[in-house]
Amino acid sequence: MHNILKLSYFLAVLMLFSCGEKGKKINQENKSTEISSQEETIDSEEKIILFFGNSLTAAYGLEKEEGFPALIQERLDSLNMNYTAINSGVSGETTSGGLNRLEWVLNQKVDIFVLELGANDGLRGIPLKESKNNLQKMIELVKEKNPQTKIILAGMQIPPNMGAAYTSEFKEMYPQLAEQNNVALIPFLLDGVAGNPKLNLEDGIHPTAEGQKIVMENVWQILEDVIVEN
Repeated sequence: MHNILKLSYFLAVLMLFSCGEKGKKINQENKSTEISSQEETIDSEEKIILFFGNSLTAAYGLEKEEGFPALIQERLDSLNMNYTAINSGVSGETTSGGLNRLEWVLNQKVDIFVLELGANDGLRGIPLKESKNNLQKMIELVKEKNPQTKIILAGMQIPPNMGAAYTSEFKEMYPQLAEQNNVALIPFLLDGVAGNPKLNLEDGIHPTAEGQKIVMENVWQILEDVIVEN
């Protein structure tokens, strides 16, 4: 019951904020420059993990080094794994926006693609058929660009205020897509973090540095197996 109350608190606060409001968006031009700069320094023999998402991936409200993609890099380095993690998160991103910029992002070599989008669609009440279609197109585009790229889909949840049917369908959208496309699934990216005020910033939805560490472990639990298979 305690966990349910915590999750309810998280979902209620989530209604008041979109994952990265437009007024607080990360400057996309700076992000593009950053990614391009990273590409130039990547050893051609290294394998690339691309984290493609919204403010949760972008480490909203924190230093970039405190976000889960950077923490994943630290884990990879500690294990002497020859991988480079690239953070391609943009605050406020929807599935439509992600689809529009994906082709450009895929102009680099990608061995593992982590797709973390959809939460902002749900908060805005975008028809789930449209969101699911956009996610499907992104998965197809990644496979088309390089059939060898391994894909991981990060699941999310939305507030019950959106209606029981919509909320349930949104939650099930991710496992359905994962099964249909034979890709790995992170059941709930914010598992263990959502609803805990101590692990979230004042807005109640974006993880603190400590929260990001838990998110990293949620991602690593799935990513590690994909790396072993890759």
